[in-house]
Amino acid sequence: MNVQILSYKTEVILIGSDEIPLLKDTIDTLLQCREIFYGYFVDDELSGVISIKIENDVMDIHRLFVHPKHFRKGIAQILLDFIQVNEEGFKQIIVSTGSQNTPAIRFYQKNGFSIIKEIKVADHLSLTFFLKEICI
Repeated sequence: MNVQILSYKTEVILIGSDEIPLLKDTIDTLLQCREIFYGYFVDDELSGVISIKIENDVMDIHRLFVHPKHFRKGIAQILLDFIQVNEEGFKQIIVSTGSQNTPAIRFYQKNGFSIIKEIKVADHLSLTFFLKEICI
């Protein structure tokens, strides 16, 4: 929970809005979300997390965040690569991020994701949605 809050508070600065739903999570909402979580540790400290759901051949990345003190160390890439190699039963991957989160947008595009739509969800917040087709 602490790593998630620290990471998404950094995104608040990037996107100019604190309307990120994941900032409103509690321990209870995390325990009930039915996502599969994977963590990355540096010296026994949780430093990055990715969470997914797979339904109907689609992997949905719900969360991908890194502790701010571990930014630019390749942890997000390691986590994304891990789920693509170790999970099965999907032909597509979907994910979204704040439309003003330029580093995340570049990251997903660099990894073969294409922008499929952008939706305004609040006065100062829009989300960009991505899709990646998996060749089997």
